[in-house]
Order: sequence, then structure tokens, then C-alpha cells
Amino acid sequence: MASQTVSKAIIPAAGLGTRFLPATKASPKEMLPLVDKPLIQYAVEEAVAAGIRDIIVITGRGKRAIEDHFDLSFELEEVLKESGKDTLLKEIRRISELANFCYIRQRHARGLGDAILCAQHLIGDEPFAVLLGDEVIDAAVPATRQLIDLYEELGTPILGVQEVAPEEVSHYGIITPKPVRSGLFRVTDLIEKPAPKEAPSRLAVIGRYILPPSIFSILEKTPPGKNQEIQLTDALRRLAQAAPMHACVVNGTRHDAGDKLGFLKATVAFGLKNPELGDRFARYLKGLTF
Repeated sequence: MASQTVSKAIIPAAGLGTRFLPATKASPKEMLPLVDKPLIQYAVEEAVAAGIRDIIVITGRGKRAIEDHFDLSFELEEVLKESGKDTLLKEIRRISELANFCYIRQRHARGLGDAILCAQHLIGDEPFAVLLGDEVIDAAVPATRQLIDLYEELGTPILGVQEVAPEEVSHYGIITPKPVRSGLFRVTDLIEKPAPKEAPSRLAVIGRYILPPSIFSILEKTPPGKNQEIQLTDALRRLAQAAPMHACVVNGTRHDAGDKLGFLKATVAFGLKNPELGDRFARYLKGLTF
């Protein structure tokens, strides 16, 4: 069983967002609006709903809008107050009070492993969560909470996974699973973006992790791979070889909003769920002809 609780989360947000150019030339991909909230806010709210209060955002050049979004906005609040827009005022204040935020700049684009390593001095010797902000998971129990519950039971690193189609395995890190019980696997190995014939399973890591502080010493010794990036998957392989690691099939609907088509699908799904827009949006979609 875990000896420490998970109270901190890392959200890497230093990527260049090249798949959304030119929209992301001057605006962070993480700030693209999914209906009425930026992508990164979904990850933050998931972490907070899972019981996490300290959130470390790894940023890069041109990401100041992320900090501004979660900061106080005195001028905007005053305008909303004077206009009598109390509901909006309450929501704006709620955003700035969601969590304790800390921002670290990743000076060089050296991959996800390097981004996590940037937060080592703030994590210390505690276990921590990692949430990739472009993976939006709509779940009754927050995806990160599902992983934390298993971590508290097992005391091992926990990876969030879901099954993907055979033709999609080459887009993900894929685990070699050893079944433990329904929805839970021992991870014996991982492979990054394998060809379909080489994939050991169809269980893909979906951007949710509970990791021990020992991952940092492994990351420090992990040599750069493709594009001179330090791959988290390489470090996880070594971690799994040294100690038990588990993977949990996350219950919920996952949207890969880091992809244009995935982003459009997520927009439709969340638009239909929106209490103010859902009915009208559904009528609009039903009336479309092709």
C-alpha cells in the first residue's frame, strides 16, 4: 500500500502545437477553446476533482496566456461586477482559485521526459500525477482519481490505458500486459509507437500517470532518442524492469484533442452535453445535409 498521498500534478504544456498551425502560431494550443473552456482547464479541473491542490505547469516561450488564464483579473472582475453579470463573475473567480499554481519554463523542446524532469525540485520525494492536457477524458469518476485509488491500494506506479484499434497502435506507447484482474494489468514492458505487427497489445497509454520520485533519477540517465528528445516511455521501461508497475483501464470517454479531427469530435461531444447549447446544437446537427 502507498505510504504517501498524491497531492501534486505536473501538466506539460511546452509543446509548439504544430498540428494546429497557423492557429497556434501566437496562441498556445492548450488555450484552444473546447466549447467555452480552454483545453488545459479540463486537465486542471480533473486534477482538482481528484483531490490535487498543487499543480505544476511546464511552459515554454509564448505560453504566457496560460498563466494569465489562471491568475486574478481585477479589471475584468470589476467590469463584470459593475455590469451585474454575477454568474460570470463567480466563474472567473472560481478559475483563479482552482489550485495552487507554479510555472516552470522548459527552455529547450527536449520531449516529455525532459518536461517532467524540469519539475524535480518542486516534487521532491513525493509521488505525483502527470496529466497531458490535450487528452480530455469525460468520466463520472475523474480519470486521475481512478489511478490514485489504485496507487493507494498497490503503492506502485500506475499508468492509465485504453484499448485502441489495431491501426492506431503506432500512434501511442503500448504496454506488454500481464492480467491481474478485470481492468488491471502488471506492466512488464512498454514500446513507443510500434508497428501493428510488433505491438504486444492494443492497450495504449493515454496521458495519465501516477509516478514515484525515483523516475527522476532514471530520466536523468535516459539518453535522448528521436529528435534528441528524452522519451518518458524509455524511462518507464527501466522503471518497470526495476520494480512492479501497473496499468489501469480508465473508465470514461477519451478525446484526443491534440489532433484536429479529435478536437472537432470533442467539440461536438461537449457541445451536445452543454446545458445551455446542447438542445439547440443537436437540432442544428440533425438538420445538416450532405
